[in-house]
This record gives sequence, C-alpha cells and structure tokens, in this order.
Amino acid sequence: MSDTSTNPAECKRWYDHDPVLIEVLDLLRSFQSDVRAQAEVFLTKIETQVGKEALEEFYQVSRPKKFGNRWYDEDPVVSKAVELLRVVPPDAQRKAAMRFLESMKKQGISSDTTSD
Repeated sequence: MSDTSTNPAECKRWYDHDPVLIEVLDLLRSFQSDVRAQAEVFLTKIETQVGKEALEEFYQVSRPKKFGNRWYDEDPVVSKAVELLRVVPPDAQRKAAMRFLESMKKQGISSDTTSD
C-alpha cells in the first residue's frame, strides 16, 4: 500500500485520490456483512463527537438524492457511514480510514484476506 495520493482531477470515484480510502472501500465491499458492526461503531463515534441531531442534519444535507446505484446503498448503516466519509475533508477521510483499517486488522480482516 502506498501513502501517495493522486490528483483528484484524475479520479473517477470520490475515493480514488487516496490509496487508503481505496483499501477501505474494497474491504467494505468484500466483507459487507462483517463490517456492518464497524460502520455502526464509526457512526456512534461521530455521533458522540458532534451530537445525534447535528449528525442527522449533516447526513440529510449531504446524502445523495437517489439511492440504489452503488453497492453500499444495499445496507442503510454502511451507506450512511460511506456517505459521511465521502463528504468530510480529505484529512478527516484519511484519519477515519486509517482507524477503520486498524480496527479491521485487529479482527483479522485485511486486504490480504479478500477474495478478488
């Protein structure tokens, strides 16, 4: 895994600019049922920092108008976690992604265990 980021203008998806974000989204896709609990923990941590009402307001403003086209739209908890990750500033994205990867590795789940 490289820590270098690519030029955002060259990216097709919102997370393509950072290899850490790519790894997180790949893990989420590969282990959707296993990471739902992690998504809930992520949302709970954000909620404790900013408050439930502020989190809900932010999500209502930032969520896409149309659901169902992306793999993570199938689960409302994972979808909400990914959408919140998508709209935060890049430095916050990276910090959250690194914490997520650390948590997944503690559970024995990493990109080395995916079955692509």
